[in-house]
Order: sequence, then structure tokens, then C-alpha cells
Amino acid sequence: MSGSAAEHGEDMRRHGDGGGRALLDALLEGRSDPGLAARAAGALGLPERGRYVVAALAAGGCGPAAGVLEADGLRFLRRGRGGDREVLVVALGDRDPAVLAALLARWCRGPGGIGPVADGLAGLGTARRLAEVALLTCPPGTSEVVRLEERLPAALVVSQPQLSARLVEDVLGPLLAAAPADRALLLRTFEAWLECGGSAGRAAGRLYCHRNTVLNRLRRLERLTSRSLTRPRELIEMMLALDAFRLTAQRP
Repeated sequence: MSGSAAEHGEDMRRHGDGGGRALLDALLEGRSDPGLAARAAGALGLPERGRYVVAALAAGGCGPAAGVLEADGLRFLRRGRGGDREVLVVALGDRDPAVLAALLARWCRGPGGIGPVADGLAGLGTARRLAEVALLTCPPGTSEVVRLEERLPAALVVSQPQLSARLVEDVLGPLLAAAPADRALLLRTFEAWLECGGSAGRAAGRLYCHRNTVLNRLRRLERLTSRSLTRPRELIEMMLALDAFRLTAQRP
């Protein structure tokens, strides 16, 4: 950090000790006590109104960084969330949230989720909850840092685990009863086909097989699910069921 940035960071650390951290935690919990945001703004040396973003990460995902710092023109406040998660509150200024996603992808090993922009400190509770939903859209074992806006369908799935379980059972039940290797092959083929924009030829190249092999697997998938990939509503059901299976059925 530059000298001025370091001085600013030290000033924020002094402000953020004790009461400032407690006020920030209260905002992140979604408390709406009268004057809470104004008191936190004064204690932390931040504007009450302004553009803020919250990122949710696995604990230690960004290394042993200080509680408050400034980098790339952004101000960061770091808070723990239990033993396995932490959040970064970012004073975004006039920067594009995509800048933050790119920055965290370089800094952090992931996975991580970034919520929508909050208009002021009072919105940090909602921003934190949505950042944690975004984090849940990262499949187990991945290291990506994603924005909620990029994962809205998957966010709907992980936000409703009971409905997601019903969706998986209803749409994929017969498929999940198949041998694990066969099930994995059909689901991977479906994923590749989706990632390739519905092109069997491109999916075949990705899977190192013939185009007709892809088409045969997709027809088997249609028979097992009793749904057609050519009917939009049924395709949407299958896509959401795939997300639900990947993101909820396999979580510990």
C-alpha cells in the first residue's frame, strides 16, 4: 500500500477497534436500531450513504490479512462469521462490482460469493445474506468467486432446500437409481451440452466422443426423466434439478 493508503488504513483500524467492530457486526446481522448506521459510520470513518458490497468467503480464504485495509482504490473491512466463514465489507465508491470479483479471484483461493450493491451501511445485513447465498451456489470443491447476479437460478435452488430435494426426486429420481457411473456419465453429458449452447457437436468435442454418442445419451436422459429437451418448460425443470443435485444433494 502507498503511504497515504497505509495511513488511512491505520486510521480505520483505530476507529474500527472495539465499538466500531461491534457496530459493524450488528449491521451485518441485519439489525435496524435507530441511528445504528450513523454511529457505525462515525466509528469506522466511512460514509453512512454510499455503495457497499459484501463478499462471503471460507475462513482464511484470503490469508492472514489485516482486519481493515485499502487496495486498488477499494476499502475492505474483514469480519469473522463463526468458525468456517468470514465476510469482507467493501466500500465500492464508483467502481464496478466486477472489479471486486476479479480482485478477489486473484487474492483468494475461494470459493466466494459476492452480494448485490447496498446503498448505504444500513443495507449490509441484506447484502451479507445474499452474499452467503451466492457462496452456496459454488459446487463443493471449487475455488471460484461468483457474483449473485450471475447465479440467480442456482441461488433460488439453494435458498429452498426442501423444494430442491423434491425437484431432484421428481425429475431425476429414475436417473439417480441407475448405476453411479452411468448416472455420472449422463449428467456430465447433459452439463456439457448445456455449456455448449445445446450443440451436440461441440459437446462431443468437449467429451472426446462422437456427436451421435452425445445424442444417444441425451435420448436416454429424456427417457429416464420423462422430459424432453426440446420443450422449454421441461428443459428448465431439468436444468434446475441438475443445479439442485449438484449444489444441495451432494453437500455434507
